[in-house]
Amino acid sequence: MHGVELLGQRLMTRDFDRQVAEVQMRVAILNSYTAVGISVRKAIA
Repeated sequence: MHGVELLGQRLMTRDFDRQVAEVQMRVAILNSYTAVGISVRKAIA
């Protein structure tokens, strides 16, 4: 939840449907940051 707060404390839009879209965009951004930080491991035979 702290990561969402870093992207902005409040929702900018007033319409509920646009708020939903705004939250989804923030989650997508956080997921991309997380994906960059995850190391890929492969088993060596």
